[in-house]
Amino acid sequence: MDIKTILETCDHTLLRQDCTSEEIRTICDQAIKYHCASVCIPPCHVAGAKRYVGDQLKICTVIGFPNGYMTTAAKAFETKDAVENGADEIDMVINLAMVKDGCWSDVKADIVEVRKACEGKILKVIIECCLLTDDEKIRLCEIVGESGADFIKTSTGFSTGGATKADVELMRKYSPAHVKVKAAGGISSLQDAEDFLNLGAERLGTSRIVKIAIAMEKEQETPVETKENY
Repeated sequence: MDIKTILETCDHTLLRQDCTSEEIRTICDQAIKYHCASVCIPPCHVAGAKRYVGDQLKICTVIGFPNGYMTTAAKAFETKDAVENGADEIDMVINLAMVKDGCWSDVKADIVEVRKACEGKILKVIIECCLLTDDEKIRLCEIVGESGADFIKTSTGFSTGGATKADVELMRKYSPAHVKVKAAGGISSLQDAEDFLNLGAERLGTSRIVKIAIAMEKEQETPVETKENY
């Protein structure tokens, strides 16, 4: 699988708490240059990023991030605000406390309200696999499918672990066909990216693949030193 194909699946991501507007503009420039699927950025930067890129690039942002324990009303408001500011895609974190309490109808209602607030934009649901049992992951695959979301996503990248091959394989197996899988967190090489895509992921949340592309480009531009014959 060539790097161009991989880059087209990437949500080029910068969610660090202290990221600056200049850094956001830089990753937008990179994502446009390398034809990424989107940039995934904090909500406070959405309006500025949208003004900067216009229609050249999809803007993705995060809701209830990274813990997911905000009230449903707060998540819905945050989503509506993000859409009004220009977000094209929404990555929301589920309420893990509800999952652990077995309040499945509340988990679904939480997602459904964000779905309504999305106004037809792409919705990805982060289930934070590293904190779940396999039985909980399987149940969440069903709930995400029932909720009307477009993607189920492995991780925030801010908890105890990121995407694993086993989790992506499980999510693809138990999610309905209309729900796509996004792997995020800890994707550090082209081989990682290719493995996740081959297992059924259709999006990757990572900044590393663009960095690899930049490094490869610089390497190709570096002249090879030669010694004169003597």
